[in-house]
Amino acid sequence: MTHASLPGSTASQEWTGRASNRIQWLLAAAGAACLALGILLAVNGPDTSGLVPLVMSVVGCLTVGLLVLFGTIAFTHVSVRIDGEGVHVRCGHIGVPRRRIPLEQVSGAQLVPLISPRGWGGWGYRWRPEKGTAVVVRRGPGLVIYLVGGQHRFTVTVDDAEGAVQAIRDLLLLRAPHAGLA
Repeated sequence: MTHASLPGSTASQEWTGRASNRIQWLLAAAGAACLALGILLAVNGPDTSGLVPLVMSVVGCLTVGLLVLFGTIAFTHVSVRIDGEGVHVRCGHIGVPRRRIPLEQVSGAQLVPLISPRGWGGWGYRWRPEKGTAVVVRRGPGLVIYLVGGQHRFTVTVDDAEGAVQAIRDLLLLRAPHAGLA
């Protein structure tokens, strides 16, 4: 995690951080096991039960395996980058799902010392009417980004959430003198 700060300068600032959840790898292994079972059944399926039960078993194992595997790998970690353009959030190893919040749409940020997956309905990309949208990959600190208009919020669990909040506040302060010129 880095936060480049140049006092008295309008030079580009950037903060990067991430959060990981190793438990997700256990769930991914379970998904891989289901996938392997589906392949094993397809290749060496028993001939005595008939074709329909075999196809249903293979399709079921493959479907569950793929859903669990990709659903968990996508949320093994989250990466957050805050720069002069805005907040960029990428999940998992391929960066999907992702969210980009332009700095013009950010009105503020706040540190949350404890974000619990239970409060959001589990790990992953979540939406709650009373809380807004969130990316929750683990229990612990995170930040809430308040969007212009005050009715929308985006929450993300990330290590050094305090540094992320400070980076957003610094960028908003740097942007404030220039807002009236646009």
